[in-house]
Amino acid sequence: MAKTKREKPSLAKYSVPRYWPTWALLAFMKLVAHLPFWLQIRIGQAIGYLTFLLVRKRRHICEVNLKLCYPKLNYGELQNLVKKTFMSNGIGLIETAISWHRHPIEYKSKVSVSGLENLDSAISEGRGVLLICAHFTTLEFGGFLLSLFHKMNVTYRPFKNPLFNLAMLNGRSRHYPAVIDRKDTRRTLQSLKNGDVIWYAPDQDYGPKHSVFVPFFGVEAATITATARFASFNKSAVVFFSHYRNEDNSGYQLRFSPKLENYPTGEPKRDAVRINNLIESAVREKPDQYLWLHKRFKTQAAGKSARPY
Repeated sequence: MAKTKREKPSLAKYSVPRYWPTWALLAFMKLVAHLPFWLQIRIGQAIGYLTFLLVRKRRHICEVNLKLCYPKLNYGELQNLVKKTFMSNGIGLIETAISWHRHPIEYKSKVSVSGLENLDSAISEGRGVLLICAHFTTLEFGGFLLSLFHKMNVTYRPFKNPLFNLAMLNGRSRHYPAVIDRKDTRRTLQSLKNGDVIWYAPDQDYGPKHSVFVPFFGVEAATITATARFASFNKSAVVFFSHYRNEDNSGYQLRFSPKLENYPTGEPKRDAVRINNLIESAVREKPDQYLWLHKRFKTQAAGKSARPY
């Protein structure tokens, strides 16, 4: 799996004032990446708590998502889970900084791995592997740790801020042979044809195109059909990858399921339900570590008027 070389773009165009806050954030991330781990966790929790108090728009989105998915929670339970979610996201920002600036070998003692033989077995089939996961707050750090055990290519959704997007690409390129735009279907399929592992998360709302409406936590959600289409292209194995932070923040768990049997079926809704069920089961284990801050139910079959936000 040859590593893709990218030309370094000029940074001169990012020297204008509009990018100064981004430069400040990136400088902070580089600094915090080299602090002691216990202090990094504390800083992440503080950032999360502050955003819980101040960023009301995202707090509203988080509350709506959790009310839909956990309708039996009372007000106190809901607010506690919202706060824990924000604090987990704060830690996730620090973990992202670490993954962009440190080497994963430094954190090997903090990771526990189970089911790695399932991924090994899928790779041995030689038809490529779709390693699917969910958008947990440990997403960046989970891949960072996984790079200790296997090489894989990763897909990404570009950030609207081009400077931060460039930083993300540079950070990820340190650990992955190829970092592929999620819209670059040709490269993704070629990677599977080459027998590579492709890591991606199919649980965000990308709109109605190439999506079907199936339940997620009992709520109809626009769910992409790309997983089944990619898997069918080269009869690639599909393995589910979950990554969690320990309750006491002392370390991390990486888990790999056996490859999905009889998948895809050729029925888009049935296949999408199966993927959503895997993701839902993973989220129920650590609901506060899931990225509830994005609009998972933004696209509705009934149109914009039915949006819950």
